[in-house]
Amino acid sequence: MVAKLDKIFNSFVENRIFKNKGVLQTSYTPDTIPHRDKQIEAVASILAPSLRGERVSNLFCFGKTGTGKTLSVQYVTNEILKRIKESGGDNLRVVYVNCKLKKVADTEYRILAEIISSLGESVHSTGLPTGAVYSKFVEIIERKKQLILIVLDEIDQAVKKIGDNFLYTLTRLNSELKNSQISIVGISNSLTFMDNIDPRVRSSLGEEELVFPPYNALQLQDILRERTEDAFSEGVLQEGVIAKCAAFAAREHGDARRALDLLRVAGEIAERESLDKLNLDCIDKANNKIERDKMIDIIENEPKQHQLVLYSIMHLSKDKNYDKIFTGNVYNRYQELCQRTKNDILTQRRISDIIAEFDMLGLINVDVISRGRKGRTREIKMMLPETIKTKAEEILITSLML
Repeated sequence: MVAKLDKIFNSFVENRIFKNKGVLQTSYTPDTIPHRDKQIEAVASILAPSLRGERVSNLFCFGKTGTGKTLSVQYVTNEILKRIKESGGDNLRVVYVNCKLKKVADTEYRILAEIISSLGESVHSTGLPTGAVYSKFVEIIERKKQLILIVLDEIDQAVKKIGDNFLYTLTRLNSELKNSQISIVGISNSLTFMDNIDPRVRSSLGEEELVFPPYNALQLQDILRERTEDAFSEGVLQEGVIAKCAAFAAREHGDARRALDLLRVAGEIAERESLDKLNLDCIDKANNKIERDKMIDIIENEPKQHQLVLYSIMHLSKDKNYDKIFTGNVYNRYQELCQRTKNDILTQRRISDIIAEFDMLGLINVDVISRGRKGRTREIKMMLPETIKTKAEEILITSLML
């Protein structure tokens, strides 16, 4: 066994596929952001008044995953903070909250606790009334004259979990503040995010909106070429690798993050197989692996109600009494699960919407079946690969405490 391990370890030590793998990680911030000049200039124009200590308009950036929204906002805010620091000022605080992270945005309380933590203070993780946490937040920011810019990344995820009331409360706080002011930058993967929130909240929020279009295949190639110069050793990439990565990602709504992940995972596969070059076959293998991992990630991070619906479908698909699964079957099984797990029961219309979301994500396939005078129904089929079904079921059972 020791000899086998030595062989594995030596192959990694001797392999020279990567020069700096970190360049391909999502946490890496590049010096330049290709093909986003127009959007960066728009963000800068909206946030520029903060250089004079003035409250800036609330800004919402919309666009599919991997279209440069977060990078562009971070790039602009970093440049503003750098300028303020050079001039000796300290009247701007930028607070970044990732609303997709578990235990950060699953309650209004935790979002506030995360904001307070980013300001260098702390509150109990649980136990206080939410109103007391708001009071603590106000007390902290009112200590001096300043602008608090709160960047809520993937804000649609938080609203889906806990509703939109916290946004309204945050914006209404400005009327109570004497020294400080709050502005919000929301970043959403959903282009219809604003359509689904309360009109009262929307009127207090929607001051500026900016859409980030998907990258096309040629733009993605430019992004990948720029990163690969620092990420890989010279001569490692086989011809056509960058074009194939870009083509896969362009098919996935022009997702640059997806393209970079593909390259990184393909490089890791080349390392494990002790290859001298990263070839096209590595890209295919990486694509299959990412598809599996993406489905698991979606299932793990879905709200409880979505998980209940998905488990209902999985449960029915294993039940020999059902040759075919229809929406009504899912709703009946979902109601049983809600009673068993002591969760609220949503309306059948809302469950139909959740089923449509799963269809869009590729977790299930929905076919509309005509039943003549009886109208139409939807036949549902599970689309999870066999390789991840067991893992997905374990995640749902643990999350729902079944």
